[in-house]
Amino acid sequence: MLRFLDNGYRLCDGTTRREWLRVGGLSLGGLSLASLLAQRANAADSANAASNSAGLSNRAPGDSLRNALGNSLGGAFGKAKSVIVFGLTGGPPQHETWDPKPNAPAEVRGEFGTIASRTPGLLVGELMPKTAAWTHKVAVLRAVVTNDNAHSSSGYQMLTGVPHVPLNQESAVPKPPNNAPSFGAVVRALRPAPGQLPSAVTLPEHIWNDGNFPWPGQDAGFLGQKHNPWLIHCDPSSPDFSVPGLALAADLAGPRVVGRRSLLDDLNRYQEGLSRGPAVASYGIHATKALDLLTGAQSRAAFEIQRESDAMRDRYGRSRFAQSVLLARRLVEAGVSLVQINWTRIKDQPNQGGWDTHAKHNESLKKLLMPMMDQCFSALLEDLDQRGLLDSTLVVWWGEFGRTPRFNGNAGRDHWGRVFSLAMAGGGIRGGVVHGVSDKHAADPVDGKVEGRDILATLFHCLGYHPETEVHDPVGRPLPISRGRVIEAIV
Repeated sequence: MLRFLDNGYRLCDGTTRREWLRVGGLSLGGLSLASLLAQRANAADSANAASNSAGLSNRAPGDSLRNALGNSLGGAFGKAKSVIVFGLTGGPPQHETWDPKPNAPAEVRGEFGTIASRTPGLLVGELMPKTAAWTHKVAVLRAVVTNDNAHSSSGYQMLTGVPHVPLNQESAVPKPPNNAPSFGAVVRALRPAPGQLPSAVTLPEHIWNDGNFPWPGQDAGFLGQKHNPWLIHCDPSSPDFSVPGLALAADLAGPRVVGRRSLLDDLNRYQEGLSRGPAVASYGIHATKALDLLTGAQSRAAFEIQRESDAMRDRYGRSRFAQSVLLARRLVEAGVSLVQINWTRIKDQPNQGGWDTHAKHNESLKKLLMPMMDQCFSALLEDLDQRGLLDSTLVVWWGEFGRTPRFNGNAGRDHWGRVFSLAMAGGGIRGGVVHGVSDKHAADPVDGKVEGRDILATLFHCLGYHPETEVHDPVGRPLPISRGRVIEAIV
């Protein structure tokens, strides 16, 4: 099953959009998706409306200067058409992945060894044999820093490029002053979708702390709700996976939909004289968008993961996360600019089947986490490469922080934002590169330190946007999409 999450909203006069559609007893016969789309673009909040009207600008710098900058940074500028964020939420360890320390004491290095990768001189953790074969396409960042040891606040920094106020705030909630837009929201604002699908999608669920506290930084924040990435709760691994939000009702054949569209046009003309407010005026646009989604081959086909061969689905793995990664590839093929895949918890597994390995760290990595990650990450790179899409698709191996250098009393590693590792591939990134150095215990950066804002600046650079491209806050003040710097060593 698939479902879209959103809050309900009313028009300025208190009438719900669904009620408004029923004026005169007329109804679209089950097109609830129209309400969903309209809710996502709700214009009722005056502050958001001000922000939205201000919009975005590429005023600084101009196109010629941006092109010159792209040439000066290895030609990566604008090379990515799409981004896939391979999100290992919970905190993947640096020691057993991209920054092993084979010469450290056993209580630091852990029980696993290292293996050679395809990149000469680059050792990775022994539990990454498939990924090791693809490091010639990967740039490794070994000195990423947030200086924040809380999931939600460190995650906010990695999602937005802005440090949370205050740092180390667990179970933080989305509210000012921590309402910077996520990278997905910025992409959606920069790239309005030309087709039937939105330009930014999040799968297969939102990121949350125990108690279902959603992390801040997952929505559009001060940019306004119409730029929220589409959050799609789904399980593509389910045998009966379907897309009810994009399916026609059983009694709606093609000719009937055409008739309903005509009826909608008549209704819109009738209502035009009743109200010309922006919230009402925009509703017809979203109802039309809903019809386009329902009848469009592009949108429906993108979600039909059953079209993939059994061999391909097995190559990624049959877990919910792995099949979401495969679905992300399908969405990128269909024209979505950014897809973020969040790791999902798994019942009856140590640490709830996630990367927050406070206990049984080695067991969790060996039996579940690393094999699943290694399989679907390498499958994604291989699949994109074979389809000729890797050069135009930026893949970001992502987490909110790393793990402590030393094990705790429960044979686990705890939160560590002082230094950790990420990786980027494709979409203008130089492969076979290692940037940044941590100390002998992977506890602190020694050289090449980068922060979340630098990751985002590099992401936007690959998409063709200088970090100084401006967005505007609710009072019209211009703000850059990133205050970071492009990581020149990897582009």
